[in-house]
Amino acid sequence: MPRRIGQKHGSGNQARRAKRQIVETGSFGDAERRKCAAQRQRLAYESARILSEQGDGEFSRARRKAATRTGISDKRCWPDNEEIQQALLLQQRLFHANEQVDVLKKLRQWALDAMREFSAFDPRLVGQTADGAARREHGVRLQLFADGPEEIALRLLDRGIPWQQRDDQFRYAGGTSQTHPVFEFIAGDIPVELIVLPHQARRNPPLSPVSERPERGIGVAELSRLIAAAR
Repeated sequence: MPRRIGQKHGSGNQARRAKRQIVETGSFGDAERRKCAAQRQRLAYESARILSEQGDGEFSRARRKAATRTGISDKRCWPDNEEIQQALLLQQRLFHANEQVDVLKKLRQWALDAMREFSAFDPRLVGQTADGAARREHGVRLQLFADGPEEIALRLLDRGIPWQQRDDQFRYAGGTSQTHPVFEFIAGDIPVELIVLPHQARRNPPLSPVSERPERGIGVAELSRLIAAAR
């Protein structure tokens, strides 16, 4: 299964933003600020290119590899995950537009079918397929809201779907973390992750590892509109 995008490095994302703010608010001279901004843009582009090559969605590893390749060692000038994500989307639009459109259509259509199957659990599509930057190997990630993982396991059993279960840690606003069960399986050639959250998490979902903001995802109605608009 693909690893969560930068999930274990969210605090690093915040640290980079803090360092960038220091740079932008006067610790650097004008020339240094321009140089740092250019380095950040170059690193974001190179990190996005590495992500496309690797296909595993590890922003932190791609950023470190890009810094090594370019020789940019000042971490105050390193891009955060969100900047890399924007560079990745731009590269996909410029160089892989037709392929990306086809892959995204397939993933989103499958996600919509799965969300209808799990409609009792108020599913939300999150991750790269929701953001529009997904490759096939990123698959589909759904948030499901239930009293416990047993409800999801029973639904999978009823459908004859073999799965693996693990527990992952998710970060929340305010600096807290919680552990939630995740079911993973392969549907055809599409990796699927079902993240089981408590009902109260509808109002306060875990943070996105890319934006560091609550990841509210996309519901069935919004996803249906996106699919229809792409036809």
